[in-house]
Amino acid sequence: MNVSVIIDADSMIYASAYSRSLSEAKEKLDKNINLTLNEIEELGYVIDSFVVCSGSYGNFRKFISTSYKANRKGDKPAYLNELQKYCRTNWHAKFVLGAETDDVVASYWLQFHLEDANPIIASIDKDYLQFPARIYNYIRKTLVMLDPIQANYNFYTQMLVGDGADNVKGVKGCGEACAKKTLSHLTSKYAMVRAVYELYVKAYKGKASLRYRENYSLLKLRTDVL
Repeated sequence: MNVSVIIDADSMIYASAYSRSLSEAKEKLDKNINLTLNEIEELGYVIDSFVVCSGSYGNFRKFISTSYKANRKGDKPAYLNELQKYCRTNWHAKFVLGAETDDVVASYWLQFHLEDANPIIASIDKDYLQFPARIYNYIRKTLVMLDPIQANYNFYTQMLVGDGADNVKGVKGCGEACAKKTLSHLTSKYAMVRAVYELYVKAYKGKASLRYRENYSLLKLRTDVL
């Protein structure tokens, strides 16, 4: 099958930036990108095209909630900025002002999907599991192919559980077991929305609509930023 590959390079850049020199960091990044493309081809796919995404900034979600990713503190690797610039010049990395790299990847995924280009997202980020997509995890060396029901289940699980990595709180007291009990027997997006919103109402009463809409805006990746 011929495919188009969309690489979320942010994690690759971050990991590669922990190097003894900038030249070593560049070498690591090049190796990781090339290795990912080679591994996808080894799965039997023919890559017609690929796009590298990284370095978006000015995230709109931080205007929705000041606590979004506020838990991410600490020193950044020494060569992070230089490596992001290198990725833009050497790999023509795509980025957008006002969104996250995740949104750029998601937008390319939808564009390629509508063009019947058979997109594969290459990333270790769990947030892409909200799409009925082919996703290659280049660390685990696994390829998953999600259908719409699985994708909706993944997203509405996040709506209930929240996302600790991004400091997004879900429904208080609802963890993975609660989400599974609520969603696992449902087979339509409409049913999942109703079930999830009912738990928001129980937890947040008159503020349920506000909390639901805020979390949706924080957790749902945009597909319209290109």
